[in-house]
Amino acid sequence: MSFLVIPALDLKEGRCVQLIGGDPGKKLVELENPVEIALRWQALGAGRLHLIDLDAAIEGSTANRRLVEEIISALSIPVQLGGGIRSFAEARHFLELGAAKVILGTAALEQPEILERLLEEYGRERVIVAIDAKDGYVVVRGWRRRTRLRAGEAARKFARYASELLFTNVNVEGRMRGVDLSAVRQVVSATSARVIVSGGITSLEDIKKVRELGAFGVVIGSALYTGRIDFRKALELQVW
Repeated sequence: MSFLVIPALDLKEGRCVQLIGGDPGKKLVELENPVEIALRWQALGAGRLHLIDLDAAIEGSTANRRLVEEIISALSIPVQLGGGIRSFAEARHFLELGAAKVILGTAALEQPEILERLLEEYGRERVIVAIDAKDGYVVVRGWRRRTRLRAGEAARKFARYASELLFTNVNVEGRMRGVDLSAVRQVVSATSARVIVSGGITSLEDIKKVRELGAFGVVIGSALYTGRIDFRKALELQVW
């Protein structure tokens, strides 16, 4: 079974940031030169980059679009891109530009016809459905609106559209307190799709535990940018 360790690069107002609990007013990390940061992760051995446009996700802004395009063009490794992709045209734009995969969260819940079109034209391998959950329930619109759909139910529902699901536990996201293993277990056991876990991963031990639960990979942000996890050591936990 494969297992990937994927560095995160979140964009806000043209900078690389890490937020606490997805709150735009609580920045744990804020760095200049996102393109250089992306290239650094590639040089350190990343096999894939997780790129999120927070301004697009939260406000529907296109201010970072040129920067997103520049990062995708600059890298030779695959980029999984998310944040505010809420139409088929948007998804197609970035896939044709060179993104390996597009991540849909709000659109998957609110406009499933977009998933149908993507499935028809690109197949399951080019799409990741984001399952962002707070207190066990899926949240959308930049994590500001709670739905009645439980994370495990969403995992079962969307597996037909995407070969990979991105599960983010908002309760622990950016808080550097460890991962909620029971929440991960519920999602992984609910679906046949490959599950990538994000949120709360703070140590190499967290990575090992998530891997043992059968996840396909982890996305790590704050712990890498603050030095809590050594990326080179984290890469040693990958399985190809």
